[in-house]
Amino acid sequence: MSDIKKVVLAYSGGLDTSVIVRWLQDNYRCEVVTFTADIGQGEEVEPARAKARALGVKEIYIDDLREEFVRDFVFPMFRANTIYEGEYLLGTSIARPLIAKRLIEIANETGADAISHGATGKGNDQVRFELGAYALKPGIKVIAPWREWDMTSRETLMAYCKTHNIPVDFSSAKKKSPYSMDANLLHISYEGGVLESPWAEAEEDMWRWSVSPEAAPDAPTYIELDFERGDITAIDGVAMSPATVLETLNKVGGANGIGRDDIVENRYVGMKSRGCYETPGGTIMLKAHRAIESLTLDREVAHLKDDLMPRYANMIYNGYWWSPERRMLQTAIDESQKVVNGKVRLKLYKGNVIIAGRQSADSLFDESIATFEEDAGAYNQKDAEGFIKLNALRMRIAANKGRSPL
Repeated sequence: MSDIKKVVLAYSGGLDTSVIVRWLQDNYRCEVVTFTADIGQGEEVEPARAKARALGVKEIYIDDLREEFVRDFVFPMFRANTIYEGEYLLGTSIARPLIAKRLIEIANETGADAISHGATGKGNDQVRFELGAYALKPGIKVIAPWREWDMTSRETLMAYCKTHNIPVDFSSAKKKSPYSMDANLLHISYEGGVLESPWAEAEEDMWRWSVSPEAAPDAPTYIELDFERGDITAIDGVAMSPATVLETLNKVGGANGIGRDDIVENRYVGMKSRGCYETPGGTIMLKAHRAIESLTLDREVAHLKDDLMPRYANMIYNGYWWSPERRMLQTAIDESQKVVNGKVRLKLYKGNVIIAGRQSADSLFDESIATFEEDAGAYNQKDAEGFIKLNALRMRIAANKGRSPL
């Protein structure tokens, strides 16, 4: 007999997690609490309530986490200009620590002994969910059905539903997209199907959030973004909440063919994986944030941030959002953002995000020094001679000692 009496399941209402509810009830003889998060996936989450009730679930949580997701997870990540392996804007990765946090909160509220998720044993998400859960509640038990049961395909899951009288719309289940998709306010991802061949081009009708660059408008779209302490607070002079900022940028970016990416990435578990991503709002945010930082950050601070960013990106990708090292880095990053204030004007055109202007009261750009015209003595060009000789000193000494680079 299992010592687990109650488990909180991250529940989407789809085939996999519906099977998991019944499987947990039958195999662990436990009560199941379902938790469904609205993080902007673009699908109605309320139907999950009726589906959970039909499976005998008594405690059902459906939470709108869109503002918290962008404010406390997406925005802090973009303050670091975070990008994984030079391309991936971490749309799936950054949602997992929030879901893990809420799973643990609900476990504490309901007195549950365990949490459960539908991530497979091949992917990164199992690591992200569980590292977060253990960081927030060290003694929590985790049940990962895909690592325990013998079901290996969609067909075996549907057969299980029929055998166990699980209410699933089989006609719609069979019409499911050939891709494994994950969506939230930051992005939508596609894996599987023809994408399992790295040589195969993604089909045009796969993309859901953006037009192709070829089909984008022939006239550019201009937008202005206001930044305060590294975060976007207004678009075209209209103040917006974090979630509304991202929703708005997704729409305008998608309409201009922005944000598509096709990546072969290195998963934390060791394998390579090919995926396609649409991140229109995030693509705009990254370009604009770097533009305002270029005006306002000290050179060495900016370079240090760039040095640290790949490590920060790895922490998020690999599931270490709640780790002490990520929190330490975040403190340093947030300190740098106190001066990252101002406006950025962008031109969006056929898949391109083009900087059209930037200004800031905290700008370090000094026109009197940078000018190619008469600077009225603001910069003494003769000073450069000693600067160059001092920086060359070690190389001159080495060459004089016979250590020529040739």
